[in-house]
Amino acid sequence: MTEHLTITGLGHRGDGVADTNDGPLYVPYTLPGETVTVERVAGHPDRRHLVHVDVPSPARVEAVCKHFGQCGGCALQHWQLSDYHVWKRGLVTAALAQVGLDAPVEDLIDAHGQGRRRAVLHARRGDRDLLEVGFTAPRAHHIVAIDECPILAPGLAGAIPAAWAMAEILKPMRKPLDLQFTATDAGLDVDVRGSGPLSPRDSAALARVAAARSLARLTRHGEMVAQAAQPTVTIGRATVPLPPGAFLQATAQGEETLAGLVREHVGKAKRVADLFCGIGPFALRLAEQARVTAADIDEAAVAALKRAAGSPGLKPVTASARDLFRRPFVAAELKDVEAIVFDPPRQGAERQAREIAGSAVPLAVAVSCDPLTFARDARLLVDGGYKLVTVTPVDQFRYSYHVELVAKFVR
Repeated sequence: MTEHLTITGLGHRGDGVADTNDGPLYVPYTLPGETVTVERVAGHPDRRHLVHVDVPSPARVEAVCKHFGQCGGCALQHWQLSDYHVWKRGLVTAALAQVGLDAPVEDLIDAHGQGRRRAVLHARRGDRDLLEVGFTAPRAHHIVAIDECPILAPGLAGAIPAAWAMAEILKPMRKPLDLQFTATDAGLDVDVRGSGPLSPRDSAALARVAAARSLARLTRHGEMVAQAAQPTVTIGRATVPLPPGAFLQATAQGEETLAGLVREHVGKAKRVADLFCGIGPFALRLAEQARVTAADIDEAAVAALKRAAGSPGLKPVTASARDLFRRPFVAAELKDVEAIVFDPPRQGAERQAREIAGSAVPLAVAVSCDPLTFARDARLLVDGGYKLVTVTPVDQFRYSYHVELVAKFVR
């Protein structure tokens, strides 16, 4: 049974919203101002499936990918970028408003650049036992098989065929696979997860794929299968050897944009703490002008940062592996710090923010990938005596509802 709705707004996950007497209804792939025909979604009374756009918005555009609407990787390819950018900035202002903060929010910076330099492809057996390699469907667990993805950087050009080749080898194991691809200076770095222990025969077959596809390195849960070259990335003046499966910002331009804002806000500070530092995208650039104390729970990432910190032209970087959720830096440890940078995972850094709020550090720079947890932590800093000077949204996840930001706080 179908019904007709008028879309009045967009939800925080990019779904169109229709206001009804029974409350809001959410319709993916629709835009404000559109009249649409929809049908109910079993088990989800507040959701509708789009059947047809009856009156399209002037802002509707042709999707750039033939898999859009079936693959769950993108939510907003149907919207012109100018309106999409305004909406994405609005996610940040709305999150701040929820906690009572009215801070200057700059225009969103588009940092998609050449596209995403890392991707996780999934391999599963589908209907009739057929192999499927691709991304998950929207709000579902089944895989949408793909043969191209226009939002990936050129460095990932060989990722999809390589994933299919490796999945074919491991298909008899009948296990769901996740294949993480990262574009590095040395070529593709691949980590296979979910396969379980590999037999010598499987390892040899995967090594042949790695050689045929010119992969820099192939690992299984971090264990070496084949390596032709050490995967590295360049961060400022430093060359960083990547641990298997290492975290990187989604796009190279995104990392450069975030780091540029961090350096601008840190200014001339000579003693800086970089918390949740990862492999050092901020620490290594800041070390060109300041002594840096860095920490992260990821021991392999910290080890890579330590190796890269010996690059010529950098001031000393002291890095340690530390669980900042359980053991945040306390005020006494920050007494000689002139500026603190923190870039936590999506859950934010509530305990660390409380300690910063109780410290005397004159300047704090927050980097976040979640406006809601950032707003919570920002409220703690403001209540502790900081002023939120500026917030800059950054978009390196084009066509999604994810948004990054960099914020400056001063005492």
